[in-house]
Amino acid sequence: MDGITPRPLVVEKYVSAAYPSLENILAEFVEKHSGQAEAACFGIAGPIIDGVVETTNLPWRIEAASVAKLLNVECAHLINDLEANAFGMGALAPEDFAVLHEGVCDKDGNAAIISAGTGLGEAGFSFDGKKHRPYASEGGHCDFAPRTEKDVELWRWLRERKGHVSWESVLSGPGMVNIYQFLGGSTDRSGAAISSAGLDGSDALCVAALDMFVAFYGAEAGNLAMKMKSTYGMFIGGGIAPRILSKLQSPIFLDAFFDKGSMRDLVEAMPIRVSLNDGAALLGAALCAALRTGTVDHPFLS
Repeated sequence: MDGITPRPLVVEKYVSAAYPSLENILAEFVEKHSGQAEAACFGIAGPIIDGVVETTNLPWRIEAASVAKLLNVECAHLINDLEANAFGMGALAPEDFAVLHEGVCDKDGNAAIISAGTGLGEAGFSFDGKKHRPYASEGGHCDFAPRTEKDVELWRWLRERKGHVSWESVLSGPGMVNIYQFLGGSTDRSGAAISSAGLDGSDALCVAALDMFVAFYGAEAGNLAMKMKSTYGMFIGGGIAPRILSKLQSPIFLDAFFDKGSMRDLVEAMPIRVSLNDGAALLGAALCAALRTGTVDHPFLS
């Protein structure tokens, strides 16, 4: 896949929870930087309906029309954050990926992306005969499916404490903490600290938690790959995957990915790649804006 990478001119980082709305962040940005945007696109965590979204983990209501007015652009596009991540796969070069499984790419097949980070996101790419078109889903909030007796115990433990047990409950930064605490770990250890100790082998409980997390990652990635029939390929995005790449390259991930009964041959043929670029979603939103305004065309996404 040949990447087409937007070139960032200005990059600012904001702590979302410190602001009452996206508009407040944009107003601060516009006041600080001169220039006029030609188009705008934002990747937002949550389902966008008719250009409006109530964010999943923030008390924000975002309206595309309001954002367009503030930025003085004809149209502002709101897309799901995983849809932005999916667009980002088309903005990357081959060296931005680590190959977990070579597989055999079906150029006319669908693709999918799964990204574990602060939450769990999933999206797909449908092939329309000419191009692969990204689309959003809320698959991370689907019911968690235990595969082993230990998984069933975890499900019961989470059910008692949290009610609905989604895949995000076990496959995210907070999900890593949930697994660790279920196994008997302390309550004051972060997901990053758990994965770090699990990678270097300095804490046996962290090793067990990370192994369980990676098995879940492989299992749900395989589930998504089957649902989307991702014969073009499966992408692993998000901030966690590059940090635990060596563990994803172990048999734990692929064994769980391929463990699909009668569909094993189907998923074993699918290429699997990890995105190593932590700015993929930002680049994807920029690429989406350019594509929708007709500034560029792209053979992989549209």
